[in-house]
Amino acid sequence: MSTKQPKKTLPPQHQNERPGLEYKMNPRPVFDREVQDKKLAGKTAIVTGGDSGIGRAVSVLFAKEGANVAIVYLSEHRDAEETKDYIEKAGGRVILIAGDLGDEAFSNEVVKKTKDAFGSIDILVNNAGEQHPQKSIEQITSHQLLRTFQTNIFAMFYLTKAVLPHLKKGSSIINTASVTAYKGHETLIDYSSTKGAVVTFTRSLSLSLIKQGIRVNGVAPGPIWTPLIPSTFTEKEVSEFGGDVPMERPGEPVELAPSYLFLASEDSSYMNGQMLHVNGGTILNG
Repeated sequence: MSTKQPKKTLPPQHQNERPGLEYKMNPRPVFDREVQDKKLAGKTAIVTGGDSGIGRAVSVLFAKEGANVAIVYLSEHRDAEETKDYIEKAGGRVILIAGDLGDEAFSNEVVKKTKDAFGSIDILVNNAGEQHPQKSIEQITSHQLLRTFQTNIFAMFYLTKAVLPHLKKGSSIINTASVTAYKGHETLIDYSSTKGAVVTFTRSLSLSLIKQGIRVNGVAPGPIWTPLIPSTFTEKEVSEFGGDVPMERPGEPVELAPSYLFLASEDSSYMNGQMLHVNGGTILNG
């Protein structure tokens, strides 16, 4: 049994009745929370890869819930502008920041532009990623390996380091992993490896930052219909995409966005270092 003293100490007490009576407890358990019209009102979120796919759905939902959103993307300008227009037409505040997150210097630019536009940063969603299927490890070049790690995990380190001095107690960091981190993928060896790194990065960072009151969690999506799929898989693979999960279909980005909202808001105030598995019913350990 741990002897570590909890921060919130409870007065010594005992009840003879079992399973116990709540009205006799001191203090009484908190069982209700004020319902907020907008869960992220007054907050500012940075969402990488926010131009399309999962990041677009997250950006739209965050904006609807009152957050200012800084969308960071590589060069998909039309998708980014469409997302920006959609958010603004709904009354949201959003800026676009284009650049390569694999370049550490760019992270400082992201922070500066976000602070200049909105004044603060409360939420970081590390979501940008890339994949390049290969039939065998022999076909994974050193260039591809480095590029995949730069985008999928190095960029998370870079941007988190740049954002951290600006986060305050109550802030949240959310990292996008993948079902492949847990079950692997025969043609996505390097990609799966980076996503495994994202899981352990999330867990380790959560332990490092919790004393500052900053929570770190993640989402591990299953097969989701995003631009990554038609741009990296063959026509046959696309036609079969998502058919191997219990729900027998790919998921839509809109089906993931509420998980990110949950982790960004006070609804998940007692969660830290965890991964949410939104994957069409695939059962995983860890």
